[in-house]
Amino acid sequence: MPKAKGKSRRHKYSYNLNRKRLYRSARRRAAPRIACSHIRHAWDPHKSVAQNLAEMGLAEDPNKAVPIPKKLLVSVGMEVESDGQQLGKKIVRKPYVVNEMELEASLPEKKSNTLSRDLIDYVRYMIQNHGENYKEMARDEKNYYQDTPKQIKRKINVYKNFYPEEYKDFIASLKPEKMEVQ
Repeated sequence: MPKAKGKSRRHKYSYNLNRKRLYRSARRRAAPRIACSHIRHAWDPHKSVAQNLAEMGLAEDPNKAVPIPKKLLVSVGMEVESDGQQLGKKIVRKPYVVNEMELEASLPEKKSNTLSRDLIDYVRYMIQNHGENYKEMARDEKNYYQDTPKQIKRKINVYKNFYPEEYKDFIASLKPEKMEVQ
């Protein structure tokens, strides 16, 4: 089958094309990406970034919002503070944005890490059949990944840390079974 026409030809670089200008104009037209939903809902696309943030009571430049006083060292050894610049108070027209953000930040963070169901079943099986004997666990036929005794111990400790109540209940349920066997 023949090749498509023009594919074997070498492409020429256009030296007269101004790529910086093309990139800059495309960037200028794009709306800013706003991650926070509170800011996104209060955003006015007809105003500049500085105006929008000032209306919400947020700072455009954190270095200007909370100035750090510069200390000048004099050769005698005394420290002299330069006077901090006092910025005029700006009118906050949308204070609810900052209030909602503070409320959201004060909420406790949820624990989202969980263990896989396979790992939980593996750990429960090993503890149920071998107790605390990690060497036996390593020789067990269900040890498909050929974990060493230390690796198995580490997995059991991870399970203990992630689900402490569930682990205690599981251990408590094992004790009556052992008593019945003896």
